[in-house]
Amino acid sequence: MTEDLMKAVGLDREESVSDSVVPFAVENLDVRGRAVKLDEALNTILTRHNYPTPVARLLGEAIVLASLVGSSLKFEGRFILQTQTDGPVNMIVVDLQTPNGLRGYARFDEVALNEAAEAGELSPEQLLGKGILAMTIDQGEMTERYQGIVQLDGASLEEVAHRYFMQSEQIPTKVRLAVAQFSEKGKAQDQWRAGGVLLQHLPSHGERTMADLPGDGDFDNPETADNVFEPENNWVEASALLQTIDDHELVDPEISAERLLFRLYHETGVRVYEPMDLEEKCGCNADKIEAMLEQFSNDDIDAMVVDGDIQVVCEFCSTAYHFNPHQFRKD
Repeated sequence: MTEDLMKAVGLDREESVSDSVVPFAVENLDVRGRAVKLDEALNTILTRHNYPTPVARLLGEAIVLASLVGSSLKFEGRFILQTQTDGPVNMIVVDLQTPNGLRGYARFDEVALNEAAEAGELSPEQLLGKGILAMTIDQGEMTERYQGIVQLDGASLEEVAHRYFMQSEQIPTKVRLAVAQFSEKGKAQDQWRAGGVLLQHLPSHGERTMADLPGDGDFDNPETADNVFEPENNWVEASALLQTIDDHELVDPEISAERLLFRLYHETGVRVYEPMDLEEKCGCNADKIEAMLEQFSNDDIDAMVVDGDIQVVCEFCSTAYHFNPHQFRKD
């Protein structure tokens, strides 16, 4: 990208590297959004547990989605994306601790996964199955949690994200997600890379040029659908341009978020803002686990003892903590 082009998009700094979220606005189209590129943080999370490739790819998509949505938080707290389903991958949890700590894990049924592989049913939506996706905002102990829930019924995470925003905020929203592996010289294993873009109709002047989505945002619901609703032309153009992105552009480590956004919206005028760096970071520690263990009865503590001590392994980062059971027994 030349110096003139960089200035044209409001870029008076180096292009962002991977593991960062870049907010942007296309004011001529009344849209705003965020673009994310994930590299080492994602690879660390996905390779730590040695997930089968289809499970790792699905968890990667969830991590990208959580990064796009959770990075909008302007306060100290946590954004948690969680699925609970009847599919081979029956649970996913992604936790974004502001300002930039990212962690995640997936739980899967190995037998069900093997059966799905034999049947050729390994797409993300088939691995998820049916259930719910919950997005939770936690601002701390003194505040109430906000949680939005949407049904998972065989749709992809992109489709579910669209439905979530339609139902919970009634803001026209489009999401693109992509995850892939790259071979890198000098590294024995392929490296996971990912990217995504979240686009929303949010005019900067605060005045709506398009009505809120009708009813509960579900166009297929005959009880709430508005048959005369027409999307605004700017939104049609912005979302159509977003759909022209290829997966390889989203995951290519040589294409920065700024370069990607310029490819999409240079004709209408895109402006990018300061990136927010992300890093793999787990919030577990011995003090938190001790406080948890102190709540258990003597019988519960005795049941946890193996070879003379209590071992607690963090599901996110796989760190093993060892404790003397005597310190938790009540006399």
